[in-house]
Amino acid sequence: MALESTPDGDELVAAHLTEYQKTRNIGRDPRVVVTVVDARKPGQQTPYLAITGTAPIVEGGAPALLKKLAKVMLGSDEHFPPPNAPEGLLTRVRIEKVGGIA
Repeated sequence: MALESTPDGDELVAAHLTEYQKTRNIGRDPRVVVTVVDARKPGQQTPYLAITGTAPIVEGGAPALLKKLAKVMLGSDEHFPPPNAPEGLLTRVRIEKVGGIA
């Protein structure tokens, strides 16, 4: 996932090269919650971040986002995604509420 600023506010964006059950579910009901848990600090009060929003599915753009993320996360974009990758889908989470514990 990537955080992108848009004229309408910040969005979390995820890329999918093909449609699968999660994208079909979001297509039916776009309400989503994204939870990030800090696995390095297990315990009763594990730190987490919860983002609530709506997530329309947008056709196309997946390879470009994956290439950008690969460069940031892997240090290289030479082999990912493959040159013949389909345009895929983007899930664009419009952030409505942020919560969690540190």
